[in-house]
Amino acid sequence: MALIRTFRLDPLPVITTDRLELRPPVAGDFEQWTALRADSRDFLTPWEPLWAADDLTRNAFRHRLRRYAREAREDSGHTFFLFSRGEGVLLGGISLSNIRRGVTQSCSLGYWMGQRHAGRGLMTEAVRATVVHVFETLRLHRIEAACLPSNEASKAVLRRAGFSPEGRARQYLRINGQWQDHLLFAMLVTDPRP
Repeated sequence: MALIRTFRLDPLPVITTDRLELRPPVAGDFEQWTALRADSRDFLTPWEPLWAADDLTRNAFRHRLRRYAREAREDSGHTFFLFSRGEGVLLGGISLSNIRRGVTQSCSLGYWMGQRHAGRGLMTEAVRATVVHVFETLRLHRIEAACLPSNEASKAVLRRAGFSPEGRARQYLRINGQWQDHLLFAMLVTDPRP
């Protein structure tokens, strides 16, 4: 079960689990972020949009932080970095995007893990904690996620976190420079949670 603490000065909650702390990124995270992303580039490239030439620069990171802050203020998205609890080592990231209120009450989930931290169940733990945040704090009804059919690790994370497969979307996202089909998964607030 995730613990959610809200600090008066923080724009978003900090979510903690047994092994993780999820919190919004700040400027001081740049060095760890750029090192982890650079070290994991070959590992991440098949699953992500093409990286801009300046993607790992401090200026690009500042632009990301501004966008994350704007999305949080507008309640259209929330981004968290995953850190090892107690050690403060950056492990990866998780995002809630396309938050829709009104009659929909849903969002899209995305995530990435640094290569050296993959395969230890950390992302499953992070996704489960994020699900609690989405349903209990943001009060949304539905979380959607998509992954490439060949991404066995991502499919396993979603299944272990309680998501159900809903179908296939043709040429759904432009990944690694090509429009690619994706498998669609979702979880409802009423679904059982592992």
